[in-house]
Amino acid sequence: MACEIKEKERVGVINPIFTCQPCGAQYASIGIKNCIGIVHGGQGCVMFVRLVFSQHFKESFEIASSSVHEDGAVFGALNRVEEAVDVLLMRYPDVKVVPIISTCSTEVIGDDIDGAVLKLNNGLLKEKYPGREVYLIPIHTPSFVGSMISGYDVALREFVSYFARKGEPSDKINFITGWANPGDVTELKHILTEMDIEANVLFEIENFDAPLMPSGNTVAHGDTTVEVLRDTANAKGTVALNRFEGGQAAAFLEREFGVPAVIGPSPIGVRNTDTLLKRLSDMTGKPIPESLVRDRGIALDAISDLTHMFLADKRVAIYANPDLAIGLAQFCMDLEMLPVLLLLGDDNVGYATDPRVLELKEHAWFDMEIVTNADLWVLEDRLKNKGLELDLILGHSKGRFVSIDYGVPMVRVGFPVYDRAGAYRYPVVGYGGATALAESMANALFTDMEYKKCKEWVLNVW
Repeated sequence: MACEIKEKERVGVINPIFTCQPCGAQYASIGIKNCIGIVHGGQGCVMFVRLVFSQHFKESFEIASSSVHEDGAVFGALNRVEEAVDVLLMRYPDVKVVPIISTCSTEVIGDDIDGAVLKLNNGLLKEKYPGREVYLIPIHTPSFVGSMISGYDVALREFVSYFARKGEPSDKINFITGWANPGDVTELKHILTEMDIEANVLFEIENFDAPLMPSGNTVAHGDTTVEVLRDTANAKGTVALNRFEGGQAAAFLEREFGVPAVIGPSPIGVRNTDTLLKRLSDMTGKPIPESLVRDRGIALDAISDLTHMFLADKRVAIYANPDLAIGLAQFCMDLEMLPVLLLLGDDNVGYATDPRVLELKEHAWFDMEIVTNADLWVLEDRLKNKGLELDLILGHSKGRFVSIDYGVPMVRVGFPVYDRAGAYRYPVVGYGGATALAESMANALFTDMEYKKCKEWVLNVW
């Protein structure tokens, strides 16, 4: 048996797993209170990203565009940045934080958004908006490198490096969730509350699931404040749950302000959640309470009801954000499942040497293929042309046609999920996420059995 780590054979991309860097920067920006980003590029660079956010969360988000047209692509379009900032500040009097997010077109033509920010700070803000608290932050996210994952990581680092200021030491920790759903943040904050740990949470996105209230609708937007971002320099430590979605910000705080950083592992499954709790306890000196031991016991009980009888030896393909995909593969192996294909979908050369990937390689007792810089055609090709046999697919909604065409049941996880109701409400992290994931996988297999008119022997019951 062997685990092979390799890069996709083809140069081109067919049905990409991720979208581009500006999407990740926009996702980070909507996690900050009183923040509206300006995407410096064509209108589509905002329109399609807002569409996918709305498809996933069933909410509307406010993101602006400099709306570069043909003349700007030829002669430069920094005037569009200046106009966009002015219009945005006029229309939204509560906006404080305005990231200027570059795109492939504006990076190629060489627009100096850093220079534009300097000019605006010394001109427009002083002349037209004197005394108003406004922070213009250039964020460079060209679309021709990386993906939405690296875009999120870059944007988070830029926000932290811009705002973090050394002051009085704090008993808080910095808690960087990475690319999460509201349900994940709720589960993570439950852990912090039960351990009596105060934290600067990056980002507070529970209001992405915005309620309809008698007093008026809640705007779908994050609640992490400028003050929280400033205080990150004074925390006793940083816990970044994901290596590729917040690792740069954690490393910056450690390097510049001496804030000790712990990066990963993503708390997916019981084992990795155990590790998170131990690290939180070591960092803060707070004990792990009985309430979380009970949560762990509930997860173990749910998993033990399913693993040997229904999940063991089921062959799984996984694609998702890299930290999520690797965490899911670890969890599947803990459940005696066989993650035979793992797709990591952009050009980050660090995936192949990630310690978690090397751990998967070391402990796989079955043939496993890990493909970096992958696309969804890799999955379809393995099924269509290479004889890959699967019992289950784990991934976001963009792979649904592979599931449909080849009759393999699928559990929707990650981003975006738009063909299942309320997926963003249910965690994949923590003990609650372990329970929900195990039961979702079992239920997908049960439902597939019914569709295919299989009898009870498929479920190993009699």
